[in-house]
Amino acid sequence: MTTPSAIADWVVAAGLAGDNEGALLEGFCRRVLANGVKLARAAVIIDTLHPVYEGRVFRWRREDSGGPELIEYGPTNEGQAAESWRASVLYQMLEDGSSQMRVPIAPNRSSGFPQVDNFAAEGMTEYLALINRFAHDGTIGEMDCVYSYWVTDRPGGFTDDEVGHLVALMPTLALAVKCASLTRIAATLVETYLGRDPGRRVLAGRIGRGVAETINAALWFSDLREFTRIAERAEPHHIIPFLNDYAELAIAAIHDHHGDVLKLMGDGVLAVFTAEAPAIACRSALAAEATLREQLGRLNQRRAFEGLPTTEVYLGLHVGEVFYGNIGSKERLDFTVVGPAVNEVSRIAAMCRSVERELLISEAFADAMTEPERAELVSVGRYALRGVERSQHLFTRDPFAG
Repeated sequence: MTTPSAIADWVVAAGLAGDNEGALLEGFCRRVLANGVKLARAAVIIDTLHPVYEGRVFRWRREDSGGPELIEYGPTNEGQAAESWRASVLYQMLEDGSSQMRVPIAPNRSSGFPQVDNFAAEGMTEYLALINRFAHDGTIGEMDCVYSYWVTDRPGGFTDDEVGHLVALMPTLALAVKCASLTRIAATLVETYLGRDPGRRVLAGRIGRGVAETINAALWFSDLREFTRIAERAEPHHIIPFLNDYAELAIAAIHDHHGDVLKLMGDGVLAVFTAEAPAIACRSALAAEATLREQLGRLNQRRAFEGLPTTEVYLGLHVGEVFYGNIGSKERLDFTVVGPAVNEVSRIAAMCRSVERELLISEAFADAMTEPERAELVSVGRYALRGVERSQHLFTRDPFAG
């Protein structure tokens, strides 16, 4: 038999080893079973900081061998989600300030909580809900506690000793779950706000001011056609959804083709594509551009049908050597790329308006492509770029190629 102290020791060790929330719940439940608690169902719920999800649920079933089920849920303040939340045991506990509630389950008899009554068909006999709250300084956003419920099919329900064991052990599990969640939140936030590769580098310890490396990359700079005019004429509450719609397409296309978005500047997007060979990075950037154009048509159809403003994306592509790393002050750092090539790609994108093209490609980018791929480009002429010393040929896709 596994003792309660041994279970607590295991939770601490697993938490320090970096086990995720699902692994922590699985190991905990199996050890509680071995300790004689007739546990049949369990779940741990914790809010999070995420652009889309409000929180995560980890559901465990005794008969399942594949580990707990993970459910990520959205906002619970409106619609059906809000109704379900307000009808739950955990919501009532929040309202009355309690930390523990036992609810008997019996066939053909309502407990007053629809979610609890659903367990009756599975032969369950009691539902135990617990809330382990954090102190004020330990909260992050809405993440102010760990919710959990525990369900048994023992005739007559949990014994008082079983409840006592779960109540005593739960703070240790809650702390381990919180630590695992905070690690994941940190990764989500830095990758969301810095970009995927910069986020990973920062979490790996690349946080010193001035720590940078020289890389050769395909550079992407895009912005929206006539954004200023659209912003002046549109209703103020339409501007952010407008930007989000078009940024979503650009970012998804870049990520789908192994690029990293480094900057969102109003309607502008700066991204890099890196690979062992420049030709591969260029191919990825052009594939992302093709994906973006395909999705733009559908987005503009939808927005036009809804009576919303539409636009197109101007895009400049370039290849060059850049410094990639931390730049800024002691109080505020940015992980980004800098160098003449970054200035050049922004100037190339700005030329799209003048030459009436939605895509412009630099000489360096064209030279880095393979010969068959370069054959699908057409020159649009030689131009002097503002702030760039020498003029150069610019290219676009040949509309008749392929």
